[in-house]
Amino acid sequence: MPSIRPLPDLLINQIAAGEVVERPASVLKEVLENAVDAGARSIQVALDQGGVRRIRVEDDGCGIERDELPLALARHATSKIAQLEDLERVTTMGFRGEALAAIAGVSRMSVTSRASGASHAWKLDAGQAQASPAALAQGTVVEVADLYFNTPARRKFLKTDATEYAHCDEMFRRVALARPDLAMQLAHNGRVIHRLPPGDPERRIRALMGDDFFAESRSVDVDAGPLRLSGRASLPAYSRAGRDAQYFFVNGRFVRDKLLAHAVREAYADILHGSRHPAFVLFLELDPAGVDVNVHPAKIEVRFREGRAVHQFVRHALQRALAESGAGQALGGSPAAEGRQDSARSSATTWAPPPAPLSSQSRLAMEPASRAYFEFATAARPAEGRGMVPAVPLPDSAPGEAPPLGYALAQLHGVYVLAQNADGLVLVDMHAAHERILYEKLKHVLDGSPAVQRLLIPAVFSASPREMATAESQAETLLGMGFEVSAAGPGELAVRSVPALLARAQVADLMHALLEELHDFPASEVITARRNELLATMACHGAVRAHRQLTLPEMNALLRDMEATERADQCNHGRPTWTRFTLAELDRFFLRGQ
Repeated sequence: MPSIRPLPDLLINQIAAGEVVERPASVLKEVLENAVDAGARSIQVALDQGGVRRIRVEDDGCGIERDELPLALARHATSKIAQLEDLERVTTMGFRGEALAAIAGVSRMSVTSRASGASHAWKLDAGQAQASPAALAQGTVVEVADLYFNTPARRKFLKTDATEYAHCDEMFRRVALARPDLAMQLAHNGRVIHRLPPGDPERRIRALMGDDFFAESRSVDVDAGPLRLSGRASLPAYSRAGRDAQYFFVNGRFVRDKLLAHAVREAYADILHGSRHPAFVLFLELDPAGVDVNVHPAKIEVRFREGRAVHQFVRHALQRALAESGAGQALGGSPAAEGRQDSARSSATTWAPPPAPLSSQSRLAMEPASRAYFEFATAARPAEGRGMVPAVPLPDSAPGEAPPLGYALAQLHGVYVLAQNADGLVLVDMHAAHERILYEKLKHVLDGSPAVQRLLIPAVFSASPREMATAESQAETLLGMGFEVSAAGPGELAVRSVPALLARAQVADLMHALLEELHDFPASEVITARRNELLATMACHGAVRAHRQLTLPEMNALLRDMEATERADQCNHGRPTWTRFTLAELDRFFLRGQ
């Protein structure tokens, strides 16, 4: 074996670069974080050939003294921590003191800086011992050229200029979102891509994420003792195929953390469809002592000292923000509608049905109709067969104002409810909407003792041997959910009671689906992790079916329940339950006023 000997400094820096400097975007991250830590108010970034040819970052921060410039490029030299206690409460973006040295080991690098109060700036090229005078008004300029020029084995792993630029743009966005108070600019090959003035977080989010995201997202701002979660989270309708629009910051630092990612997935579990991913920009603030950022040289991973508490807080805070239904705020919800709202309210949209006592009304399947509406609703007979249920003729004027989802006009093909509100036309998928209403009610009911409806005549249906065995082994679990099920004979099951909310469901279909869900899971897991999946199955089978003709009072009862139900904008599978066409949109379609 060769004798043990110390490695040369250059080789040490090149080894460190393998962890710190993966690509030009990694260089940009480290230099941008140094500019932020220097107290800069303005940062300008210029890239050539995706950052492979050149990266230049100029800031107006505090600058670096002439005598400290060589230390800035030395390994394990930093102004940000001095002892272990500082490391345990890190508030700066950088602290390891190795990034610039690693970058200098694999590129042609120079640092020009003018410290506050200095008569002029000084420039130091990597590999040189002495700095030379330079011209600079204020702050620091870091230039990194020809990345990996001396390590061709690493350079060949770089992608095309376009790909490397895309990674640099993403890194710039992360820092810009974290610090909306800074003026920031990004230019590529001489062309300005982003020019961001300082402003509030909402303005910065809109500038970088786009108007579509801003319009289709909810504001989040929740405090709980030392924890605060703020930012914006997209509604399910804005979900994406990938995770490209997910930004989570902990004390201003962009992170990719499994615990936080799981908390977000749990918050969206009831409303996101299939394999889609939400978009969000979220900021978690907590005591720096409560999070360990010294996990990896790239500083993108963290560990929380109270992980469970952080997980629960993020999950419930996000759930609360997403739970409020847009159905309860449908009026004036879009910019196009605002200009027409006042004139619309002065016309036919301000009507209310005239009072008419109703001695008896049919109920929406498994759901009591809205008593408030029944006090003045007028009855209507449904049309025969499939088609539209005609609406009651409306009076020319009447006191009152349409609620957010308005009043029902008709039913289309037994599937959709058409309604009119102050903004225009509302279209509702009645099965999807009722499915969400039932699901939310079942969740609340199961938290206590569920109301049970005893069937006068037991529902008897054929069952497979596996279903017979599952019904016997899970009898206690089923009873706890409101189902009394027992064998009625060879290959037959009898259901003698069901949850009151599902009293008019198709019992056989519901039990087949429920027993299938219960088959492969122990009772303990069914009650905990699988509970919501089971309730979603029950709600789907209990909801009003397509092609069932509803009366106007039933349709209006559904609309009122949607307005009062959390997450009513999506069904249990994440599909939308309603949409709106404003008067302005209808006018544009029919070329009115043109």
